[in-house]
Amino acid sequence: MFRICARTGGLRALHGAAASRGFGTKAAAPSRLRNVVWATSVAVLGGLGYVYVTDTRAGVHKYVVTPLIRLMDPEDAHNLSIWCLKHGLGPVDRTDDADVLNIELWGKQMSNPVGLAAGFDKNGEAIDGLFNLGFGAVEVGSITPHEQAGNPRPRLFRVDESRAVINRMGLNNDGAQVCGDRIKSRFWRMLAAQSRRQGETVASLAAGVNRSARADRLLGVNVSKSKASAPESYSDYVDGLNELGAYADYVVINVSCPNVKNIRAGADVAVLESTIAAVVRARNQMPDYRPPIVLKIGPDNDHDQRRLIAQLAIDYRVDGIIATNTTLSRPHGMDDPNEVALQTGGLSGEPLRKMALETTRDMYRLTKGRIPIIGCGGISTAEDALQFAKAGASMVQIYSSMTYDG
Repeated sequence: MFRICARTGGLRALHGAAASRGFGTKAAAPSRLRNVVWATSVAVLGGLGYVYVTDTRAGVHKYVVTPLIRLMDPEDAHNLSIWCLKHGLGPVDRTDDADVLNIELWGKQMSNPVGLAAGFDKNGEAIDGLFNLGFGAVEVGSITPHEQAGNPRPRLFRVDESRAVINRMGLNNDGAQVCGDRIKSRFWRMLAAQSRRQGETVASLAAGVNRSARADRLLGVNVSKSKASAPESYSDYVDGLNELGAYADYVVINVSCPNVKNIRAGADVAVLESTIAAVVRARNQMPDYRPPIVLKIGPDNDHDQRRLIAQLAIDYRVDGIIATNTTLSRPHGMDDPNEVALQTGGLSGEPLRKMALETTRDMYRLTKGRIPIIGCGGISTAEDALQFAKAGASMVQIYSSMTYDG
């Protein structure tokens, strides 16, 4: 382009205005046309490339991005994913969910029954980036009353051959006040934006909107105990509910984390009963909005323990049960040539699926279908989700499968 302009100037000097006009008529127009065509082509191809790369269904995420991320240390990769989603650099689901996937849970509409399990976004930093991936529900946490650093690194491991993950994170999080301020700020910011678009007051919108601030999506908040608390105490759960419950579509009581020694409620029926009773009582005393209370149980309970848990859930009118958390066991037949599974911590991913499915089926039967069951553990395909639905699950949650499939 620069050479064309220089030659044009030289001809003008030699041949005068007439020659210049003649040259411009014959050559400059095609040159401009080529430039327009080139710029348009680049813009169109760039736009199509952007739409493709930022679409959740693009194969590049599963076959290029995810394998590259797996080259990193597991916890560093996890932190990078949170950072990208927090800053709007994640892909977006641009396709509306089919009507057949719509469900109603606790009187609230969901566009699809697939949620993200707790543990991915521990601090509520990337809520909207996660909703943009297409999840019908996003559950943040676990969140404890006070900030915790968790266990020493390394504390997160991949078992690639079994498509599994082992973690002993130790409930690291920013604490209820910091996380609560973040979640509240997002909620009111979203409502303010809706108010400007729709011409309604923020107060009128707040009265009828989901706590996710999205019409067909739910935001769950998972609360747990600080490491310093006594094993039999339940006050941390009540404190978490009081701090975070007003901004959650449902609150999960995490009584089954295998990486914290003082959480006994999942194995001690007396502690579990006092915990459930205290949390339900505190929820019922909330002045305005009262979120559903969901109990998250482990996969290692035997049948008698499950029966007792189911009866407590019925007696105290718990609103839902998540089956299940991770397991300290190592299912027979795991493909683990590098012996990663020898690491201590909770196991999730495909080896957990059979245990989680059995627990889901058992809890649905024991509660006589009166309490919604959320299936969680080893789910990575539509067929897996359908199996859990047939076992009685009202919705499912995924997490570890994202490590391998994006």
